[in-house]
Amino acid sequence: MSVKMIVTDLDGTLLRSDKTVSSYTESVFRRCRHEGIKIVFATARPIRAVNDLCLKIEKDAAAYHNGAVIEIENTVCGNIGIDPVIAKNLLITANSKFRDMTISVEIEDVLYSNRDVSNIWPGYSAALTNFTDLPDKQADKIIFCTSDSLVIEEINKLLVYELYSEITENQILCVMNKNARKYTAIGEIAEHFDLSVSDTVVFGDDFNDVEMIRCCGTGVAVSNAIDEVKSAADYICDSNDNDGAAKWLEENVLRQ
Repeated sequence: MSVKMIVTDLDGTLLRSDKTVSSYTESVFRRCRHEGIKIVFATARPIRAVNDLCLKIEKDAAAYHNGAVIEIENTVCGNIGIDPVIAKNLLITANSKFRDMTISVEIEDVLYSNRDVSNIWPGYSAALTNFTDLPDKQADKIIFCTSDSLVIEEINKLLVYELYSEITENQILCVMNKNARKYTAIGEIAEHFDLSVSDTVVFGDDFNDVEMIRCCGTGVAVSNAIDEVKSAADYICDSNDNDGAAKWLEENVLRQ
């Protein structure tokens, strides 16, 4: 199997349930990179939340906020966000309509929210706001803390055509620019390194991984992935808590 780039989601895929990575997984990814294979993270997390993990796996590039922010060789070189006027209007309207919901927005790696978010993201805080005083800069992602299908339907009615929504971790709804997708970011990263997505293997577990799992060269779902990801995948590996991605890479890439 010709693999020149490895792309992996983090939460539920590379990271174990306790948000750590085993020394075995670290060693496998280190060996892959030593073989000249590019390592890419594709995550819904913001930059700061990935940095806080203090991973010992060196990466060549990353797609944050489901592809809204692209970083290559430690330099942010792409940003597909939500127009500040569109973002502010949506946030103010939603804040008035859904008064008991925690609503947040990411702008230039700063989280703004109408409520304390520590119960949702332990260890993290947000700048409290009613969204009327946001900086006049594009938003990377808007977050609605709900998994209620009826509420999600109401939120989707508020979205203009430039936006789309996606459920993550079965508990939050993320809204982004329709062009901000993991698969699109992977294509840009591959082009930068003069590679093809057909030479890429990707690992994932959640709704925001389905497109890249289906469309890249080789898609691998961890065994704890949702059914939609498993259906889109070429292979299913062991779970995130059992070093699934690393085991698959050692068996199918390094041993060959």
